[in-house]
Amino acid sequence: MATFTHPPKHVVRAYLERRSRDPKPPPTPEEIRRQLGWGMAGAGMKLADNRS
Repeated sequence: MATFTHPPKHVVRAYLERRSRDPKPPPTPEEIRRQLGWGMAGAGMKLADNRS
């Protein structure tokens, strides 16, 4: 299985093309990421804590 941190451009373009024809409101950013498989490679990783 290929791992990536961002979906390939052709996948995003195809998604946007499908979405442009859908009359419903856009899904949440989390749902868009899930549909595109974005972040699957780092699913178990935690974000850095940027507290001072």
